[in-house]
Amino acid sequence: MRAMTLVEIFLPLYDNEGRSFPEQMYSDVRRELMQRFGGLTAFTRAPAQGLWESEGKTARDDIVIFEVMAETLDAAWWFGYRRRLETTFRQDAIVMREQELTVL
Repeated sequence: MRAMTLVEIFLPLYDNEGRSFPEQMYSDVRRELMQRFGGLTAFTRAPAQGLWESEGKTARDDIVIFEVMAETLDAAWWFGYRRRLETTFRQDAIVMREQELTVL
């Protein structure tokens, strides 16, 4: 058994005006993560839905999820990468989360 870190990235399918992002943007994310980590899992077939309360209303995003397993967590790199994704996808915040796991 081996300890690993799993990082999940939640990316929106649409901008704030409801326009879909070009597929190339997701291909670029896949390519960069593959080059850096050697693999990833992308949940892209049926978009997940993110719901949250904002100013008394329920807001919704259709999202895709990318997962990467890494030997260790380079928090500084991930912080910078999240900031780049927020700029690229024109978002106030991109949700990323990390959890430790054991590979069986």
